[in-house]
Amino acid sequence: MTVHNTRFEPYPVPTGIIEANGNQYMADGKGGLRALENIPPMKKLQDEMVRKVFGFAFALSDQISRFKGHVYEDLGELDALMMQEYGMKVGGVKGNRTYSTFDGLMKIEVRIADLIVYGPEMQVAKAIFDKVLNARAAGADPLIRSIITNAFDTDKEGKINRANVFVLLNVEDPDPEFQEGQRAIRNAMHTIGSKSYLRFGHRDAHDAAWKMLTIDLAGA
Repeated sequence: MTVHNTRFEPYPVPTGIIEANGNQYMADGKGGLRALENIPPMKKLQDEMVRKVFGFAFALSDQISRFKGHVYEDLGELDALMMQEYGMKVGGVKGNRTYSTFDGLMKIEVRIADLIVYGPEMQVAKAIFDKVLNARAAGADPLIRSIITNAFDTDKEGKINRANVFVLLNVEDPDPEFQEGQRAIRNAMHTIGSKSYLRFGHRDAHDAAWKMLTIDLAGA
């Protein structure tokens, strides 16, 4: 596959230099003004480097955002044509789907993820599972203990880890209290929307492994 390099122009970023009474200043981290000549050379060099990189970062972020919009627009038009071909009402295709080239060497995946929040029933579920673990005490299966503990751990943003919760929900246990805890978790889960993600895969041959393009479109 041939990759064509094109010149990538950064966005203009303010220099941070302030002109006042014929003198040049820069604002420090507290908002105070420092005379340009009194700022250490390495500090000025670091400032220039960060501003330069941000110029490219702003331009790239905007480019990715536009690209994402174009991709969804193009796929939407293709969906509409397919719906019309089968006599279906055009209203947009829902759910996960994959589009591929005829030779099967490139694919675009659209993945839909539900946005889930957990209500106060989650605290009830935690209390139930704490009771389960206390009742089993030393006799508790270490794996089950780990699954329960991980399910109620929060991630770095203070949110319940959804993957760990689903592991706990998939555990089959005959204990009625264990099942009651699972029921409390299900009652705590509320879907408040969904978000779609694009994934781009390619491979060199039909028997080769898929390689994913590392383009982060989730936050664009």
